[in-house]
Amino acid sequence: MGFQLTTSKPDPPQEWRFTLLPVKLRVRLLAPLLLLVVSIPSALHALERQPSLTYHARREHLAAALQGGVAILFANEEPLLDFMPFRQDSDFYYLTGWNEPGAALLIEAPAAATDLHPARAYREILFLPTRNLHMELYTGPKLDAASPDASSLTGVDEVQPLTALPTVLGELMRSDPYLAANIWSEPDTEQARALASWTATTLGVNTSPAIQDVRTLTGVLRTVKDPGELALLHKASDASVKAQRAMIEAIHPGMTEGAAAGIIIENLMANGCERVSYAPIVGSGPNSTILHYSANSRTMRDGEVLLVDAAGEYSMYASDITRTMPVDGHFTARQREVYNVVLGAQRAAIEGFVAGQSRINDPYHRYPDSLDTIAWKYMNEHGKDLHGLGLGKYFIHGIGHSVGIDVHDPWDYSRPVEKGMVFTIEPGIYIPEEKLGVRIEDDFYVKDDGTLECLTCALPKTADAIEALMQKSSHPASAAK
Repeated sequence: MGFQLTTSKPDPPQEWRFTLLPVKLRVRLLAPLLLLVVSIPSALHALERQPSLTYHARREHLAAALQGGVAILFANEEPLLDFMPFRQDSDFYYLTGWNEPGAALLIEAPAAATDLHPARAYREILFLPTRNLHMELYTGPKLDAASPDASSLTGVDEVQPLTALPTVLGELMRSDPYLAANIWSEPDTEQARALASWTATTLGVNTSPAIQDVRTLTGVLRTVKDPGELALLHKASDASVKAQRAMIEAIHPGMTEGAAAGIIIENLMANGCERVSYAPIVGSGPNSTILHYSANSRTMRDGEVLLVDAAGEYSMYASDITRTMPVDGHFTARQREVYNVVLGAQRAAIEGFVAGQSRINDPYHRYPDSLDTIAWKYMNEHGKDLHGLGLGKYFIHGIGHSVGIDVHDPWDYSRPVEKGMVFTIEPGIYIPEEKLGVRIEDDFYVKDDGTLECLTCALPKTADAIEALMQKSSHPASAAK
């Protein structure tokens, strides 16, 4: 965590604390780090990156959708020290594979000559920030535009200093007065707003360029997963399956929800994931009925179920898995009854899927052929609550979502699921009156022939298989059963 000073005064900023140490000690500590900064041009990618040609092709596909315009995307900034670790902006990473903070990408679409401007060829520029050698002692060495191998390392045709971005954009807009209406970025970001305002100032115009949302275009590009993406999604799923399996085998009464989450996180990291895909949901007893329960602080009790929605991210690609299990290793008759209804609803949705026709995330059942509607009908036909009413009303969320670089990848849910997509099927029943919540979630890839490939089904999910897996635990509470 950094050095802490014992003083009644407010602590100095984190980046200053090191400088308050004695000079000789600072020299001794900094010597090996300074050598690293000089000798290593960039830490670059700890992630498993696809070939540069793949990212180049994606940038060209985006350019084709710009209709002669210009797109500017920004990398995420370095987070505050001691807080959240850095994660790259999803669209920026999709287009570049670049995993360092503070950069910008400009894509200039080709345009034919007109009376107002000359012809423009396709152009791509990666703008890299100026290196801060002092901060690199804390964050690690970075690459900048001055590095002679910057273009080959990044895979982008041109690499320039970030300070050149306003000049490049200003020159483009001076050469084409109508380009101001065809600039694409993320208009709600501070960087995009600042760039538009500064460009207007330098051009001497009263209003900033109208920025169109580039995410409406990149979201479409990211829908269909290429073979490299599918391979990474498989690795994320495989690591997540191993982590959930290790957790299931360890569950027992008296264990805390947080301890179960810790087992998952440990095993995700051990199997190559850089982070969890989302905050783990580990809810026992009454907490199993809370959809996005996050406290993970309760102690599990004999006779309860535990619902665990947790998975990892491998090289920026996410997995998403939910399993429900009996804390003591054995479902009660009622728990098994509800569990089997949920499992049957998932199977019905899988069997009813038709590529190009089936919709997901339809919790209000607007579409009679949506997977939500199929699962909801199954629940009503195969299970009752304590009052004799169908269980469908306890299914209170959409049955699935698109998965990719983001655990909730962008998708227009009014449209059917297409070939090449990866999405979840996750029916659930949550009955607060019974302190009983059951969800079963898996990730599926739609193959070229329209059939589904399950990425996560190596993790057992029948009631019998879950119980058998829990009996493998060497914990005394399980061994005594």
